Amino acid sequence: MPAPETLSTSHRRLPWERIGLAGLVLAVAAAGVLLVAPRADEQSESDTRVELQALLDSWADAVRTADRAALAEIVDSSLGPELLDAEIRRAQALSIVPLTEFGYELGSELAADVPDAVARRFGDDPLRAVTVSLRYGIEGVDETPTHKPVAMLFVAREDGWKITSDRPLPGTASATWRGPWDHGPLQVTTAETAGGTSTILAHPDTSDLAANIADELPSAVDAVSDVWGTDWPGRSLVLVTSSHDEFTDQVGTAHNGHEIAAVAISDAVDPEQDRATGQRIVFSPAAGSRLSSDGLRAVLRHELAHIAARPQTVDGSPMWILEGYADYIGYRSGTGAPVTGADIRRIAPSLVVEVLRSGAPSQVPTDKDFADPDRSRTAYETAWSFVVFLAEEYGEDELTSLYRTLADGPSSEGDQRDAFSTILDVSAKDAVDRWGQWLTDRV
Repeated sequence: MPAPETLSTSHRRLPWERIGLAGLVLAVAAAGVLLVAPRADEQSESDTRVELQALLDSWADAVRTADRAALAEIVDSSLGPELLDAEIRRAQALSIVPLTEFGYELGSELAADVPDAVARRFGDDPLRAVTVSLRYGIEGVDETPTHKPVAMLFVAREDGWKITSDRPLPGTASATWRGPWDHGPLQVTTAETAGGTSTILAHPDTSDLAANIADELPSAVDAVSDVWGTDWPGRSLVLVTSSHDEFTDQVGTAHNGHEIAAVAISDAVDPEQDRATGQRIVFSPAAGSRLSSDGLRAVLRHELAHIAARPQTVDGSPMWILEGYADYIGYRSGTGAPVTGADIRRIAPSLVVEVLRSGAPSQVPTDKDFADPDRSRTAYETAWSFVVFLAEEYGEDELTSLYRTLADGPSSEGDQRDAFSTILDVSAKDAVDRWGQWLTDRV
């Protein structure tokens, strides 16, 4: 700070002059502090991080409490009202969701470089682009919160940092997750299941399906526990989407909401700790019109089976056991009666056609069969029939033991042969041959 101008020593200061001079020095000092306070583009990285995290904390509080005035202070509206309007809609939809946590965590890097086409819209004002982590938990469902990425762009205005975008920047690999609250007003339905409270998030136009799911959930949870056991939470969060975009936002582009009714998803999975976070069952927008009551019952139990087994399931495990086992639970009769030919014709019509045309399969379906659009339906049905045979021939407990062994990650044919021999006391070839005869007799 420049020193105040030096006064001549020959001038004798009167008392009131000294007082006035002191006031002048304080005034200049205060002005000097304002003049040399670092601008946003001159801040240290650590100072910028502190300010941006404080902004994110304020943003989370404003969204969670639907505070319009606070949102208006946080969001930069110089480019139009769209972002603020979207934030208000999100806050209103989120207000009825039973949350245990909702916050944003700053990422490890603050990128100052943004595409020129974007930067030009903000003139000389400093920008920071970063992917933050949305941390949230649903009451009664999430023992630990789940995390989702949100691509953020911040701009420094005269009155501080502002949020100017939560969309990925053009030409970057960043991503923004959209929750069900980003797709319109929500309705919350709950069901008391064996593990506590299960929650269904839906929209007004999918409320009928949500109510039917709530009715089915208690018995579906019990049906899974009857086979898998009770070493799982016994509850779930179910999302009922009302558009293809919303379904894709939840499950990704690998699944087509026009062709399937529901998908079980999760975030982090730690089989060593027997833990999975962010587990949800997501129903497609077509599910309400496609599923009969029996179909809904089977789909819900199938997906709950995935929820129960996911903490002990490693990616890359054989698809025939993963999907066949879930379908077995989905279609299993509560009476324990053996599967009949009529059951097979109803549940596996594509397989029946193939058996009548070419005979019973001589091997279990491969992972490639499940990925092939022309083969996937038959692959699911074939896997289901093989698992049904194993359950009837060797027992449900042995079937579940086989699942737990084979779900431990990618396995060779030799590994699978060893599992059959060790757990079922039969060679894999003999099991397949006997299944073929069992299937032929019923078809």
